[in-house]
Amino acid sequence: MPLIIPQSLYDQLRAHGEETYPNECCGIMLGTADGDQLTVAALLRAGNTRTDSAHNRYNIAPQELIAAQRQGRKLGLDIVGFYHSHPDHPAQWSPTDFAEAHWFGCAYVITSVDGDKTTGHAQITNSFLLTGTTEDDKAFADQPIEITENAVAKLG
Repeated sequence: MPLIIPQSLYDQLRAHGEETYPNECCGIMLGTADGDQLTVAALLRAGNTRTDSAHNRYNIAPQELIAAQRQGRKLGLDIVGFYHSHPDHPAQWSPTDFAEAHWFGCAYVITSVDGDKTTGHAQITNSFLLTGTTEDDKAFADQPIEITENAVAKLG
């Protein structure tokens, strides 16, 4: 199941990681799930509420998730995934990422951002689909990213 994302949104997602470096960025992806693919139509930046270790952890406040769901409903979109950055680490999920992933059928996009303590540069971006139906059978599956030319929708 590929993740389809417009070039402009892909670029925004990566730029967000550069802007928040050396801390992790995080955000919510709105779009549609069509059986065999997830299509991203909008990104919502979220504040990383992890004050204890924002350089290697992220958390999205429940209020932001609720607001994203409301905004998605207005646009006829659903939450199809989440994104965050890994400052100075690979674009691979960590044990913490896995333990804190609970949205089955959603994409979890990770961008590695390398830098010099103050300026970050996005490197590799990977996506992982959370499969399963319970905590006991959940797993991350590598998910191909397909970049399209134009944005599917814009947030007002």
